[in-house]
Amino acid sequence: MSRSAHPAGPRHADVWPEGHYSAPPADVNALDPKVWAQTVTRTDTGEVSVGGIGVAALAEEFGTPAYFVDETDFRARARAWRTAFGHDADVFYAGKAFLSRAIVRWLHEEGLNLDVCSGGELTTALSAGMPADRIAFHGNNKSTEEITQAIEAGVGRIVLDSFQEIVRVAHIAQSLGTRQRVQIRVTVGVEAHTHEFIATAHEDQKFGIALADGQAAEAVRRALTLDGLELIGIHSHIGSQIFDMAGFEVAARRVVALLAAVRDEHGVELPEIDLGGGLGIAYTSDDDPREPHEIAKALGEIVTRECEAAKLRTPRISVEPGRAIVGPTAFTLYEVGTIKPLEGLRTYVSVDGGMSDNIRTALYDAEYSVALVSRTSDAEPMLVRVVGKHCESGDIVVKDAFLPSDLAPGDLIAVPATGAYCRSMASNYNHALRPPVVAVRDGEARVIVRRETEEDLLRLDVG
Repeated sequence: MSRSAHPAGPRHADVWPEGHYSAPPADVNALDPKVWAQTVTRTDTGEVSVGGIGVAALAEEFGTPAYFVDETDFRARARAWRTAFGHDADVFYAGKAFLSRAIVRWLHEEGLNLDVCSGGELTTALSAGMPADRIAFHGNNKSTEEITQAIEAGVGRIVLDSFQEIVRVAHIAQSLGTRQRVQIRVTVGVEAHTHEFIATAHEDQKFGIALADGQAAEAVRRALTLDGLELIGIHSHIGSQIFDMAGFEVAARRVVALLAAVRDEHGVELPEIDLGGGLGIAYTSDDDPREPHEIAKALGEIVTRECEAAKLRTPRISVEPGRAIVGPTAFTLYEVGTIKPLEGLRTYVSVDGGMSDNIRTALYDAEYSVALVSRTSDAEPMLVRVVGKHCESGDIVVKDAFLPSDLAPGDLIAVPATGAYCRSMASNYNHALRPPVVAVRDGEARVIVRRETEEDLLRLDVG
């Protein structure tokens, strides 16, 4: 690989125009274990490896860009969530974060349930052997075909998101000669500390049935009268990438108050509540996520305390971690293409991927870390913006970070914590080919989702 020198970007704090960091890291070669999967390490040669395989060999075999999933880390995180909540609660992995048949098999083997929100996700889950009664079906606008598919498969629960859906699910279940177990999703008026577009529990948004104006209570009344439904509980989800448990405490208090009102009006104590997911992960060294056992303890105490105050039996709790399991387990590997220093600003580093494999920076202004992984460097750090190859000025992968000033075309860099939503939201913008997902474990690597080909693109183009 070339190591040709080029003008570096600014290195002094008084000329940095913006950015997540207030100073360069003490060691630009260091890998913060908070943001990297557990088997990721630097070898004695300076190259980064995962699962015992160096990134150069991975790039040679699978190409770049590519997502690499540390299977050992994924399984350990799934197991930690299952252990933390024990047998008196349910953990549903949120498939929207990232889903493939291999992921479904890992979840099944580690004892987790699965949350899906489309017919495609349901088909993937069933094809990989997930028992239907361990699947929950979400979504704010499920089609008749999707509802029928879910009921015929025997999913364990359908989460109802509107008055129309209450009737629709009841009608389809009754026509199929069954009673479908359901929960009602309520919006509890809690605005989590998150991006506006991923906060999901304030009233002015598309999900759920509002609690504040009595609509949720009316939804319960209707569901209890329909023969095709077995109402088992209430569902609440307050947002994504949340570190503060205060929002969950308010949400739980309001959900339990609804359960008490249902008991008082109907003489029924609903046996379950689902508090959703949205727990944050570390994308940068400044992020400080909670461990599963801390989350389980806090949620259990909150629900128990509120139920005791309302003189209710404590319902069975469900949670839906997705990002919290898969997010930290993967990184995206890129090859550096061009390097463009802008005097007094920063250096633009272009890679062979971009917003087609990680839209989150453009969509949510998400922050990521980045590291030079094919070697180490003693050069001074430079402020960089890692960008893609697409025809958009907003095609940014990492907004501001530090890389060595001797970075050169052909170097391999990696962005950690890309397991959640990056492949799920990937696109073919500019007819880019979506990258593969490669699982790495104990010195072996295998493709679990293959790279798209130009033939794949042309196969859909029937004009």
